[in-house]
Amino acid sequence: MSSETQVAPAEQQTQVSESVTTGLENTKTITEQIQNWKDSLPDDLKAEKALESIQDIPGLAKSYIHAQKMIGVDKIPIPNKHATEEDWQAVYDKLGRPKSPDEYKFNFKDDTTVDEKALAGFKETAHKYGLLPKQAEAVMEFYNNMTNNYMEELNSKAEQGRMQAEQSLKKEWGPAYENKLKQVGAIAKKYLDDNFENILLSDGTKIGDHPSFVKAFAEIASDLGEDQLISAKGPQYMTIAEIDKQIASLQQQGSAYWDKNHPSHKLAVQEVQDLLALKHNSR
Repeated sequence: MSSETQVAPAEQQTQVSESVTTGLENTKTITEQIQNWKDSLPDDLKAEKALESIQDIPGLAKSYIHAQKMIGVDKIPIPNKHATEEDWQAVYDKLGRPKSPDEYKFNFKDDTTVDEKALAGFKETAHKYGLLPKQAEAVMEFYNNMTNNYMEELNSKAEQGRMQAEQSLKKEWGPAYENKLKQVGAIAKKYLDDNFENILLSDGTKIGDHPSFVKAFAEIASDLGEDQLISAKGPQYMTIAEIDKQIASLQQQGSAYWDKNHPSHKLAVQEVQDLLALKHNSR
């Protein structure tokens, strides 16, 4: 047998077990140190809010690498409440604001009417408050769409008002409608500004299409006399009320309309029929 000390199998097993246990304890200690890595920092660093979101050493490494990559990148400091107007202007420039208001460019549709003075004013305001080209273009597009929709709505209401006025006046005036419109037009042309009739009322109707306006001017035309205005005589220029009055006159008791032996009986009957047909066709 060798002179070296021989270790029994049981003793070898014990040594291995102790070695494994020691290794596990060391591993546990290292793990705890990693998890509680902030405990090894000085107190002033432990309180740093910048470290609150970092949970472990790998997270700290990632944060450090990111910070290193940001070195040399052009950064824009956010002005605080004490910032001056010059500070903000500098920020706008770094963000990409055009050097001057004239550099803002807009794409308008071919049929768009542009108010150059208003456009220049918008460019000045956009530049003053730091709008980027895309932002200014988006604002302009929104404004144009809103204006177009508003004008389409007004035009639609104006057309509806015109049609309703036309139906109302045709029903009231009957065959005299066209002649009375000519009289109203003559009055308006003589006494009113050219744009007066296009003034929009609160309901979207043009004042020149409103029944009350047209009827009022028709009354004025009647008061001024036929010799001063466009005029015409005959049944085709009578209103419904005038037709009814004429029929009543022809059909009064004792008239030729009721007397078959009267020489004008047939003429009276024919005239009443013509007036009734005219009244019916004008509705």
